[in-house]
Amino acid sequence: MAKKFFLVVVLVAFLVLPVNSIFCVGADGVKIGSEMLMDKYHHLIEGKKIGLVTNQSGVNSRKESTIDLLANDRSTSLVALFGPEHGIDGKAKAGEYVKSYTHEKLGIPVYSLYGQTRMPTGEMLKGLDAIVFDVQDIGARTYTYISTLNYCLVAAQKYDKTVIVLDRPNPLGGNIVEGPVLEDKYTTFVGVDNLPMAHGMTIGELAQFFNRKIGADLKVVPMEGYKRPMLFPDTGLTWVQTSPNIPDLDSVYGYMATGLGEGTGIFQADKFKWIGGKGLNAEKYAGILNKAGLPGVTFVPEQRGEAGGVRLKITDPYTFNPARTGIYALAYAYMLGDFTVPKSNKDMVMFDKVMGTNKIGEYLEQGLSPQQIEKNYAPALEKFKEERKKYLISDYELGPDDFTVLVEGRKVAFDSSPYIDKSDRLMVPLRAIAEALGATVGWEPQTRTVTITGARGKIVFTIGSSSVLVDGKPKVMDTVPVIKNDRTMVPVRYVGEYLKADVHWNAPLKTVTVNARSK
Repeated sequence: MAKKFFLVVVLVAFLVLPVNSIFCVGADGVKIGSEMLMDKYHHLIEGKKIGLVTNQSGVNSRKESTIDLLANDRSTSLVALFGPEHGIDGKAKAGEYVKSYTHEKLGIPVYSLYGQTRMPTGEMLKGLDAIVFDVQDIGARTYTYISTLNYCLVAAQKYDKTVIVLDRPNPLGGNIVEGPVLEDKYTTFVGVDNLPMAHGMTIGELAQFFNRKIGADLKVVPMEGYKRPMLFPDTGLTWVQTSPNIPDLDSVYGYMATGLGEGTGIFQADKFKWIGGKGLNAEKYAGILNKAGLPGVTFVPEQRGEAGGVRLKITDPYTFNPARTGIYALAYAYMLGDFTVPKSNKDMVMFDKVMGTNKIGEYLEQGLSPQQIEKNYAPALEKFKEERKKYLISDYELGPDDFTVLVEGRKVAFDSSPYIDKSDRLMVPLRAIAEALGATVGWEPQTRTVTITGARGKIVFTIGSSSVLVDGKPKVMDTVPVIKNDRTMVPVRYVGEYLKADVHWNAPLKTVTVNARSK
């Protein structure tokens, strides 16, 4: 009882933390598209001959391969596999030619979509009813798995096939939409549509966006429990290496922040965790980047042979903007160093392919600051953000009442929704939390007081009053308890000063977690 009382008091105490305080927290597990396909959307594949586009990242929360799930499903027929860049095992190097072959165990063709062709051919699709797509993306325009998705949609429309996309989280979340938008002239396999560098969409939402120009028969199997502000750790899923240079989430975060300098002499290292160039002064580079006010990241000077540069230290992945950081890192490196900007003539250079335009190179040569570069690409970016809204999945949005309270990993159910008051404090129904944890709560209507009693003492709140008694001693709060929807909503910030617990408020996810500290 003492521990439960301790937790409920501290929980209510810290639920009045300022809304802009952000901490990384856990969340209920997300059911991804492959799991939803088997549970609620199985009719989409029943009786059909299936071709599966996937790789080693195509596993569910139980680490079961989608290949195995479909191969063992007697209600459907898995007749072909398709592999994107790096192959279905994800081991081929970036840009390496991948051959087609026959699957040793299943005896079915494994067609390479990064070999003789990057688009499924009519011969490959012959006899198929549907293409199922299950590959984990990393949220960047230049990551070619989404280009493979686009090409599959084009082929499906041409050969009258259905595409079933099994949705997966954007590991960067859905709130970061940043960078120059690709211009039509610069459409390549490195940038297949008019997206900014960071698109902020799931693979299913991207499919819907791509399909606006294609018109294929598209079915998206949505996730359950996924919300747009979630970063990958919030989903409860285990990260699987998506390609040789993306083994972990630090590489995902750093991909756009360090990998934009193709051909300039500015390069990434240590799997997108370092950026620099030959002759660059690491200390000066770190200094100017750290003074730029880029949120969620600090830059540590680090020399790599003749190349000076910085190592990224992600301090807050919720506010870190990888694409914006990449523009700043490139612009400042260009100012401090002596690098040539590649130019597209008859052949398009990789730098312009990555940027989706030649304008960034021109801005660098003009000596524009990163702030000026941002301002220049902002109009097209805002236009994209409006267009993007048409293709987002509404179930992924957080509503005004979507607050979550987790105590020792358990979600507390409310019959009256928490809310944020005028003082920017999160108010919650006290009784629901107390009863969930077994604490004793008393209500005295004549004095309009709420009393929490437990082995560690007594706390008394008065509705409408900022005064509170803690073991008989008066304290003053900066807000007051209220009654709303017949429930007592109690903020008790200052009680936390006398009790010990780890309480985290995740503003993007509207989630509070409480974990008791050991004595």
